[in-house]
Amino acid sequence: MPQISGFAFPNDVHVWWSLMIVMYPYITGFVAGAFIVTSLFHLFGRAELRPVARLAMATSFSFLLVASLPLQLHLGHPERGPLVLVTPHFTSAMAGFGMLYGGYLLILALEVWFVWRREIVDRARRSRGAARAFYATLALGTYDTSPEALAVDHRAIAVLAGIGLPGACMLHGYVGFIFGAIKANPWWSTPLMPIIFLVSAAVSGIALLLVLYQVVSKLRGRPADQPCVSSLARWLWLFLILTLSLELLEILVMAYERSDSWLIISELITTRLELSYVTVQMIVGGLIPMILLAVVVLMNRYLHPRVRNTLSTAAALLCLLQVFSMRWNIVIGGQLLSKSLRGLRSHYEPELFGREGVLMALALVLAPFAILWIFDRVLGIDPPGQADGEPEAHAAAAPGGAAATGPGLGDVHP
Repeated sequence: MPQISGFAFPNDVHVWWSLMIVMYPYITGFVAGAFIVTSLFHLFGRAELRPVARLAMATSFSFLLVASLPLQLHLGHPERGPLVLVTPHFTSAMAGFGMLYGGYLLILALEVWFVWRREIVDRARRSRGAARAFYATLALGTYDTSPEALAVDHRAIAVLAGIGLPGACMLHGYVGFIFGAIKANPWWSTPLMPIIFLVSAAVSGIALLLVLYQVVSKLRGRPADQPCVSSLARWLWLFLILTLSLELLEILVMAYERSDSWLIISELITTRLELSYVTVQMIVGGLIPMILLAVVVLMNRYLHPRVRNTLSTAAALLCLLQVFSMRWNIVIGGQLLSKSLRGLRSHYEPELFGREGVLMALALVLAPFAILWIFDRVLGIDPPGQADGEPEAHAAAAPGGAAATGPGLGDVHP
């Protein structure tokens, strides 16, 4: 028997948007967040992020390839999903997603090609047989790796990053727009929703890269670059503060206004979402990593690299939990409100098996990592020179010759 509290309509007792609709913005957030990191290097000359710039771009590309799969799995007729790309209906909110997704995929694919073009050409020259034909196809007939040609590549990368950055922000901000535009649901209908989705995407993308970089460094048997870890921790701290502030302000505004809908929203937060919202999203996934990152940023110069790596990774893992719980509370929590706004619908418990179950969600999360592994095997993710053991040269590696600027609070010397 469904657990319904208050007053609900007889045909309004179940949650229809499943775990797949939670996974959709969660995976899309990694795309936008990772691209922001790679843009900080390619577009804004943050040379300290060079060790993760290519990893960030490959991560964004890998997650983008599976970003639409949760929606396909949720559709009753998944074969109709691609129609949003080829026959867009301009008065449909989802048509915007199709155009943004297609356009951003094209920009990101072009930027990946320009960034890896030199490696593609080198591998085409060194390979034999089928491998040579494969890399020659990827090279698209351009074998010029002269300094002049590489300079053109760098300019093209900067231009594509300049176009792709707003594209990545729009792609994920648009997810927030879809929820924020649903006026009938007061839990969703707020102007802050697109902004919250966007900044939380930055949190999830940077947190994922922090964890990935630590894991990759461990697997490669080399120490993580500490200026890079410190910089990622600073950016993660900044975006986490913004995210928590916006999420708290959203609730405070609702509580201060005390509109009719606040009665049922306050009941939702203190009953059905008490664990996932108050405990997981705000305390375990929000407050605790914010304190850990504050230690890393404010006491950076005093920390041993092992302590810095441990605190940063622990904070990043908790941030990933925070963002997932935020997506869960938005998507599932919003559906728990009855259309009467005087009661709560029955609980939602995802199934284990099936195309919208927990195992499928895990497969969706793991799929981009499999793509990333293939990407590394085919093209290589490490920055040029690093794989051969050459020392890092941050200032010289920054696009446009920009030096690693902006020391963190903990880096200021007396």
